[in-house]
Amino acid sequence: MKTIYYLICLFFVVACNAQTSTHKSSKSPQTEMKFNVLTEAEQRVILNKGTEYPGTSEFTDSEANGTYICKQCNQPLYTSATKFNSHCGWPSFDDEIAGAVTRVRDADGRRTEIVCSNCQGHLGHVFEGEMMTPKNTRHCVNGISMNFVEGGEALPAVIKNEPLDMSKLDTATFGAGCFWCVDVLFQKLKGVHHVENGYAAGKLKNPTYKMVCEGNTGSVEVAQIVFDPSIITYEKLVDILFHVHDPTTLNQQGGDHGTQYRSVIFYHNDEQKAIASEVLKHIDASNLWSNPVVTAIEPIRNYSTAEQYHQDYYNLNKETNGYCNAVIGPKVVKFQLKYKDLIKE
Repeated sequence: MKTIYYLICLFFVVACNAQTSTHKSSKSPQTEMKFNVLTEAEQRVILNKGTEYPGTSEFTDSEANGTYICKQCNQPLYTSATKFNSHCGWPSFDDEIAGAVTRVRDADGRRTEIVCSNCQGHLGHVFEGEMMTPKNTRHCVNGISMNFVEGGEALPAVIKNEPLDMSKLDTATFGAGCFWCVDVLFQKLKGVHHVENGYAAGKLKNPTYKMVCEGNTGSVEVAQIVFDPSIITYEKLVDILFHVHDPTTLNQQGGDHGTQYRSVIFYHNDEQKAIASEVLKHIDASNLWSNPVVTAIEPIRNYSTAEQYHQDYYNLNKETNGYCNAVIGPKVVKFQLKYKDLIKE
C-alpha cells in the first residue's frame, strides 16, 4: 500500500508541478511594485514557478469561511464558497474571483498555468473535464502562494503598479553573454533603479527562451538597465560593461557559444550611440584587453521581456543552482571588490 501511495503522490506532482511557460511578466521599467517580502520557499514557488509538496499546506483540507488572497500582492483570488476537497494534495477551487486569475498556456502546450492577474505570481495549474464539481473545473493551487483572511475580517489593500517618473531616469541595454551573469552585477550599483532581463534584435517580437537557445531567431540575451543619470552616468555604465565581460570573443562568453551571447550595446538615442562609440574606442586603445574589441553598437529593436523565472535569477537560485555557485558567484565577489565605492549600501 505504501508503494501505491507514493505512486499516487508522484502522479499528482507531475500533474500539478509548474513548468517553464512562455508567459512574460507585465512588469516594465515604467512601473514599480513594492510587493510583500517573500521567504526563499515562497520565492521558489511564486517567482520561479515551483511546486510545494502535496499535503503540506494548511489550506488543503481547510473548511474555514473566508477569502484566499495572493501572498505577494494581497489581491483576493478565491472565496471559500468555491473551495472543495479534490484529494489531490493541494487546495482546490472550481472558480476564481472575477478577473483575479490569468490563464497561461505552458510552453509544451499540455497544461494551463494560473497566475495572479495583478502581480503575475505563480499559483498553480487549472484543469477541466475531471467532473469533480458541477463547474467541471479544478484550480490546483499551491497553498504557499496564498494567505487566508477569515470571513468578517477586513482585506488588506492590494499592492498595485506605481508609475515611475521616467523623466528623471534613463535606460541602457547591454548584451554581454548569459543575462543571469549581467543583471546581478548592474543591479548592485548606486543609481541603478531596476534591471530587467530580455531579448533584443531578433526576427521575432516576443521569442521564448527555447526559441532563442535554438539560435535561429537572431535574438540576443540582454540586460535592460533603468538608472538615474544624476547618480551614475551612461558613460560609466558602458565603461563597467567592458570590464565585466570579454568583449573580444565573437558570439561567445566563456563556455556559452551562440549569437544570443554576442557582445553588443543597444543604444536608445544618438547621444548614447556617440558615448558608446567613444568608450569603445578608448577601451580598444588601452591595454585592458590583448585582443581587439568586437562589441557591436546597434539601435535597440524588437526588445521583449524574458520569462519571469529569468528575472533576478542568481539571487533567487544561488543556494541550489550549481551554475550560480561555480560561475556567477565568483564574478559577483570580484565585482563588489572592484567597484566597492559604487555599490549600494
